[in-house]
Amino acid sequence: MTANIDIASFADITRVHAAERPNAVALVYQGRETTYRELDERASRVANGLIAAGLQPQARIAYLDKNSDRFFEVLFGAAKANQVMVAVNWRLAPPEVAYVINDAMAEVVFVGQDFFPVIEKVLPELRTVKKVIAIDAPRDGWEHYPDWRDAQSAEDPRVPVAEDDVAIQMYTSGTTGHPKGAMLTNGNFFALLPGATREWGPRWSTDDVNLVCMPLFHIAGSGWGIVGLYAGAKDVILRDVIPPEILKVIPQYGVTRALFVPAVLLFLLQTPGVQETDFSTLKFIAYGASPIPLDLLRNSIATFKCDFAQLYGLTETTGAVTYLPPEDHDPNGNKRMRSCGRPIAGVEIRVVDAEGNDVPVGQVGEIICRTKQVMKGYWNLPEETAKAIRNGWFYTGDAGYLDEDGYLYIHDRVKDMIVSGGENVYPAEVESALFGHPAVADVAVIGVPDEKWGEAVKAIVVKKPGAEVTPEELIAFARERIAGYKVPKSIDFAEALPRNPPAKSSSANSGRPTGRAASAR
Repeated sequence: MTANIDIASFADITRVHAAERPNAVALVYQGRETTYRELDERASRVANGLIAAGLQPQARIAYLDKNSDRFFEVLFGAAKANQVMVAVNWRLAPPEVAYVINDAMAEVVFVGQDFFPVIEKVLPELRTVKKVIAIDAPRDGWEHYPDWRDAQSAEDPRVPVAEDDVAIQMYTSGTTGHPKGAMLTNGNFFALLPGATREWGPRWSTDDVNLVCMPLFHIAGSGWGIVGLYAGAKDVILRDVIPPEILKVIPQYGVTRALFVPAVLLFLLQTPGVQETDFSTLKFIAYGASPIPLDLLRNSIATFKCDFAQLYGLTETTGAVTYLPPEDHDPNGNKRMRSCGRPIAGVEIRVVDAEGNDVPVGQVGEIICRTKQVMKGYWNLPEETAKAIRNGWFYTGDAGYLDEDGYLYIHDRVKDMIVSGGENVYPAEVESALFGHPAVADVAVIGVPDEKWGEAVKAIVVKKPGAEVTPEELIAFARERIAGYKVPKSIDFAEALPRNPPAKSSSANSGRPTGRAASAR
């Protein structure tokens, strides 16, 4: 059956499905099943606990853990209290975690056992945190999530929520070295969700089983899970991207839908047993976040034997703004498979020059879009917001062109950015980390082609006179300061770096391959 989509806010998602189908399973995680009634009740308890802790509407809470069902309990609990979920990238180094929590002014931190050491290390630096709640294991001095949750009232607090109220604040990498908090409102999400459930593959129904394995701190992970729950489907959640586990759960739970980045598709095709796995329940796979080679896409279609569709968008656009449907996918390849599709319902896309004028069909320019999905703005960064959103149009920083049929083709980045395995890496972040080493006089970071990740991070370093340092030492130094996926995979040494007049390294994009990007980044 098709779900009743009489839902206007995050808080309504669990309320409506709990009222209509209370015993239907909403979440599956490591064998633990949660019905929509249980999810709704737990969300109410979380909301009441946050309110009792003194948090006001639109207060921020931080969540640091890998994927689990608890994420959605806390997300919908925050929604019922009209508070804002800040999903922290668990791949970040401790100083980066501290920056995000402080920047968000989070008052409560939910943390999983794997990341206790991170919060213990930075807790003295967290200026606004009133309470730390240990999600999956007890820890002295912190409240244990199941005990804290179940001590609260199960009565729905029914806190009023406006369309313009922020629901989720997601941090995106920044060209200046500090991530920015993109504020995504209820209205942003509900501009996307109705069309997504109607148009992404066969119409979603309450019989769908949706695989959620991409990281929930990404819009591609949490957004995909939210689409499934909005439709009243069953979300099967994997803690991490583990290819053998993905191959196991698809037939085990009869998964019908999934979203993967191209690197994960490659890993799955390389996993022993993939050709013997029963994929007969799969109806639809969405992919995106980085370029995909035609051979990989062709092999994926042949292996999974279901519809494939590409999504392109950004965190700031609440995920997908274009869609390349299954009917545009040809196993033999075609021109349109090099595109990322056409704008979805409610989205306008233009390609413009440096002055903001439309360029002719087929000519490369910056991609801009206008849609109710565009974020409210960057948290506490009015100047950055004004640069990104001009006269209602969001400037993506992606370069591309439109063809005569309105299909969008990604050409490259306008901004300096490396996309490695679907993760965004700004050279400035990596350069800043390496500059702190006493042996480094100058550094430039580039992306180089990589068969596994699409692009890999490489640093070119100029040593100070008389200084001695190895690539391994610099890599270890960087690993203590930035997330592992940002750390250079290789380091070369040079006598000097060519500089343009503004002192910008002219090599910053010299290793960048061109190609189309895709999906929510």
